[in-house]
Amino acid sequence: MACRGAFRLVAAVQQNLSFAVIGCGSRGRTYMRIARELGHTITAFADPLPEARETMRDIAGDPAAREFASGEELLGEPRLADVALVSTQDAMHFEQAKAALRQGYDVLLEKPAATCSQEVEELAALAREKGCKLILCFVLRYTPFYRALKKAIDDGLIGDVVCINASEGVGPWHHSHSYVRGHWSRSTESSPMIVAKCSHDTDLLHWLTGSDAVAVSSYAESTWFRPDRAPEGATDRCTDGCPHVGTCRYDAHRYLGDQRRWLRMIRADAESMTDEQILEWLRTGDWGRCAYRCDQDTPDHQVVSMQFANGVTATLTMTAFDTGRRIRVHGIRGIIEGATHADGREPWLECRLHEGETTEIPIEETPSEGYAGHGGGDFGLIDALPGLLAADGADYIEGHRIAFAAAASAEKSAASRS
Repeated sequence: MACRGAFRLVAAVQQNLSFAVIGCGSRGRTYMRIARELGHTITAFADPLPEARETMRDIAGDPAAREFASGEELLGEPRLADVALVSTQDAMHFEQAKAALRQGYDVLLEKPAATCSQEVEELAALAREKGCKLILCFVLRYTPFYRALKKAIDDGLIGDVVCINASEGVGPWHHSHSYVRGHWSRSTESSPMIVAKCSHDTDLLHWLTGSDAVAVSSYAESTWFRPDRAPEGATDRCTDGCPHVGTCRYDAHRYLGDQRRWLRMIRADAESMTDEQILEWLRTGDWGRCAYRCDQDTPDHQVVSMQFANGVTATLTMTAFDTGRRIRVHGIRGIIEGATHADGREPWLECRLHEGETTEIPIEETPSEGYAGHGGGDFGLIDALPGLLAADGADYIEGHRIAFAAAASAEKSAASRS
């Protein structure tokens, strides 16, 4: 599979890249902090928020870096860097990535690439036409956990793979923060949740099986985050005198305490905000709404079934009510099972032969310069980027095809029940 070759190339490719950053939010800041640590440069950046631009200016550390109030302004200039990082909101990805490709940039694009499958295919075709690389930020490919799993499969540890069962536990608070109250709560304004959150996982299944999907079906439901599940007397906002302040799992006042770190994901000024500023933000902003009384159209659990061209079948379960990723790979000689960021444990993998012993699969820790995001995958992606740009292109689009097919199937099945 192509990505293994890309990993081998990384060590041999030493190239300092220049970046034009479109979107200086949490993801853009994370990638660029890593890029700067690795010796890459930021020559231009764009964001409508002055505080976001100020933070990126500090990260760039170069007074000559050009600053723009919008991605469109930046992309209206002649090419300013080797790579355009597009890390804006989902609905903006397609047009900005398309404009960057037309300007001749290699594009590092935060997932999802677009809000529908047709636009993803258009971007892939445009990249081929322009001779540019389109690399999606599927960072889990670059984590020690999934690289160890991929190597075990490719080395034939359990023989031919027959089926895979995977799950992603979003986590109750994460789900409420991002997919009930947050930027990804309305698919019409972003993308279907199975694409926005789980295209990481559908990409992994394509990568691990080494095959394209030929059939996809899916079912989704919102069971918990809805008005009829709200505790008695709950108010529309947590700051409106709700009687469940301090006892509700989803009380927005937790942004003042044990969940304060989540502010960094949505506000560039999170570190400097006072408690009173946070309270005022909760009184007026989306994140202060009762988690049971939002207008989201996202499911809180979904199951996807896939059949691949090589005969492997797979299932993926997304649920708000678990935390971490779990996987079980069934082969003709044995089973590989493991989990990452689950059950309060360190990532683990083990192989159980059908007629033999159970052995631990070592997970090699790679240097991450202190950046542990996505299990080290954020660092791994940026570290691998020069090699990926030099290598033959890996397929980053099939995972999107699967996820969009799952969204369409779930929508169809819901319509048939109504």
